Amino acid sequence: MGSIICVAVAIAVAYTTIPTLAQNSPGDFVAGHNSPRAAVGVGPVTWNNTVAAYAQTYANQRIGDCKLVHSNGPYGENLFWGSGDGFTAAFAVRAWADEKQYYNYASNSCAAGKECGHYTQVVWRSSTQIGCARARCKSGGVFIICSYYPPGNYVGERPY
Repeated sequence: MGSIICVAVAIAVAYTTIPTLAQNSPGDFVAGHNSPRAAVGVGPVTWNNTVAAYAQTYANQRIGDCKLVHSNGPYGENLFWGSGDGFTAAFAVRAWADEKQYYNYASNSCAAGKECGHYTQVVWRSSTQIGCARARCKSGGVFIICSYYPPGNYVGERPY
């Protein structure tokens, strides 16, 4: 078992789970996003190499401390940290998408005491391009970032 922590809109969520085995290619990140997007009738995302380069640069900056601190860059952003080295692209995106259970579309809000901002960024209709990166931390564990263009997750707006 390993621990993971996700961050979106500067809110952290921690839980323990077992990572799955998969790859960490651009296609894995894209596929992980497009399944929950299709489930709510939102068009697919595509990979953007410029956004991915930004994400990789930021992931490399986090290797030394693995802190879940937002980059404050020009893109939307989801962050993930897992204490083991087996956490993958598919696992991180699924962890973000699994927050759907806490999102109430009618009220455009999360259930009390729950986080759903990662999910809403994953399915944000106008965020159509992504770039993601994964880095192994010096202290152990994995840091994963997905950056979104154009950014989404605006307070008071619905994702779709």
